[in-house]
Amino acid sequence: MKSDRLLSILLLLQTRGRVPAGDLAERLEVSVRTIYRDVEALSAAGVPVYAERGRHGGIALLPGYRTDVTGLTQDESRALFVLAAEGTHAALGLDQALGSALRKVMAALPAPHRPAAELTSRRIIVDPVRWRTGARPEGVVDVGALYDAVFADLRLRLDYRHGGARTTRTYTVDPYGLVVKAGVWYLVAAHEGAFRLYRADRVHRAELTGEPVRRVAGVELADAWEVLRRKVEERPTDVRVRVRVRAARVDQFVRFNAGFLTAPPVLAEGAEWAYAELGFPELGAVRALLGFGALVEVLDPPEARALLAATAAEVTSLYAPPEPPS
Repeated sequence: MKSDRLLSILLLLQTRGRVPAGDLAERLEVSVRTIYRDVEALSAAGVPVYAERGRHGGIALLPGYRTDVTGLTQDESRALFVLAAEGTHAALGLDQALGSALRKVMAALPAPHRPAAELTSRRIIVDPVRWRTGARPEGVVDVGALYDAVFADLRLRLDYRHGGARTTRTYTVDPYGLVVKAGVWYLVAAHEGAFRLYRADRVHRAELTGEPVRRVAGVELADAWEVLRRKVEERPTDVRVRVRVRAARVDQFVRFNAGFLTAPPVLAEGAEWAYAELGFPELGAVRALLGFGALVEVLDPPEARALLAATAAEVTSLYAPPEPPS
């Protein structure tokens, strides 16, 4: 642990210049006294590190000293820092390891590449968890113009088609960054002071306006994304629906409805049917189950059964063969 801490101190000083001992102690979660002992150990090992006292003092390396690891291009540096997505590594307990690794990479980068790499970690988020609704890409996605706007800090004019609409609407937005969630790309942007999500595969045209982005002071992509994500994931599930599913299609049913399941389906060994409960925000959403045909039967509530029966009758009437002439 001490050797890892010494290397972290070295790389932080190399990246940031003079750093107060208190800041290093807070960053590395140790006491200030430990930091000074580590500085003595680095000095004894031949590292030209020194401490300055006073109001503007701190710990620093002699000018010109650095550990040099070269060979990464600017694009490669950006690609590495996309890994810094918040929460991606938490489930594996690797958040601290990732932070340490990125500090080492940042210190090793050629100086001209560092700003782009650091900016990338603040403008792109990778979230591997699928939405409750199981959203999937709707077609080929070109995020080039969105990417350019995000990194150029320029306002963007979008022709955008909302889900279920046939025509597009035009918006002028302030882009904060891009999020790829389970393979689906989103632009996080502010429109008329409110943060919104725009699916990249529904953007028909994107044009840079040449005007600088009007950002809310102190608000980063991660902050805006957290607000928008909660709005989507914490929608009410006021309608509870109990269903049975053919045992052979349980896996497919779960893939398509994972976001609505209140618990894993119950399937007894050798049984023909599995039983499950889903939570929908409103009764009309239950129509999505008609896509499974006779493989899924809604058992409760009666209102859901009646709605599906009426919808099925409308479809049957639409496709019924014409009556022969009398």
